[in-house]
Amino acid sequence: MKKLYLRTFGCQMNEYDSEKISDLLREAEGLELTAQPDDADVIVFNTCSVREKAQEKVFADLGRVRHLKQQRPEVMIAVGGCVASQEGPALFGPQTLHRLPQLLERRRSSGKPQVDISFPEIEKFDHLPPARVAGGAAFVSIMEGCSKYCSFCVVPYTRGEEVSRPFEDLVAEIDGLVQRGVKEVTLLGQNVNAWRGTIDGAPADFAELLRYLSELEVERVRYTTSHPREFTQRLIDAHRDLEKLAPHVHLPVQSGSDRVLAAMKRGYTALEYRSIVRRLRQARPDVSLSSDFIVGFPGETEADFAATLKLAADAGCDASFCFVYSPRPGTPAADLADQVGHQEKIERLQRLQRQLDQQAAAISDAMVGSTQRVLVEGPSKKRPAEVAGRTANNRVVNFPGGAALHHSYADVRITAALPHSLRGELA
Repeated sequence: MKKLYLRTFGCQMNEYDSEKISDLLREAEGLELTAQPDDADVIVFNTCSVREKAQEKVFADLGRVRHLKQQRPEVMIAVGGCVASQEGPALFGPQTLHRLPQLLERRRSSGKPQVDISFPEIEKFDHLPPARVAGGAAFVSIMEGCSKYCSFCVVPYTRGEEVSRPFEDLVAEIDGLVQRGVKEVTLLGQNVNAWRGTIDGAPADFAELLRYLSELEVERVRYTTSHPREFTQRLIDAHRDLEKLAPHVHLPVQSGSDRVLAAMKRGYTALEYRSIVRRLRQARPDVSLSSDFIVGFPGETEADFAATLKLAADAGCDASFCFVYSPRPGTPAADLADQVGHQEKIERLQRLQRQLDQQAAAISDAMVGSTQRVLVEGPSKKRPAEVAGRTANNRVVNFPGGAALHHSYADVRITAALPHSLRGELA
């Protein structure tokens, strides 16, 4: 049996694409996944270039498998995703992963490297096999690309402009997943709430899409990643009205300083972000809010950073992602003056992370004694005799239970809050 070694870097969009790559190569070439590159007939790195560190890891891993190609020339090594789009000469881009079998075949027959990093919009979704259902939850990509052109970000250049999948295709995919046992779907997009389409012959936005999808048999709907510029009142009202919509929103703010936000070309102010949060919490008091923060953006002063700390506290941010700014080639911010020193970036990152960890811990502590509706994902990683699931506000909870609970919902009483998870028992 031929083997595929598949390494994924970066975000949930890349995780989704990797699942599709695995399904595609299983169907086209009979490849089964292996955890060891030494055993593989095909090696695929699905890459991310949004952060410098992730990109460096890709090149390091390529160096570690070079000897396999020298020992076994028939081994195929493919690089896909954002680094492929940005760096060339690689194999396939995020929008051409469906062409991977043909690219591999041409590589074998010609002996020459094959490159396809074009942006054929939604074509890939028409050529991918149905996803295998391995549990009670699944990702569904509803749009691709980004048209925001933030000054620090390479995504518009590596994934192309925003393109939304048709409503009918999304309904068909989700309905098919439900028929195969999926109970919870996460809608994916670089700016997922920028989705636009046509429903029953009329123009529709993301909030309207959520209302229609909530009428399907799926039991819970999540989405990521949203953008403040498209976080409309209609979307806030959907959180108030739709019981199936999970009370968890990931809404990247990046900075609490208006001066830095303007330099980032984010298109909103800190006050406008606060207004979204205030109205969202009025509509859904139990909502959990996570965010993304970039520290050390060019020209960021101590006062700018203090504004970020205050915004994170005022918004009541739950577990969030913090990144040290790293200049990405080809982006406007890479040429800005007043680059913040590395040590200063690290110190600010640690301060922000400590504050966010404390805020997340306080939210977890407040959940102790409550009963949560949990989708059981499978056995606990550290205690195989137990099970692990995810709460509506996206917390992992471990509790005693058997295999009969896998991939189903259970009511769990939270008994303890740990640094990165919860403990519970069946209610």
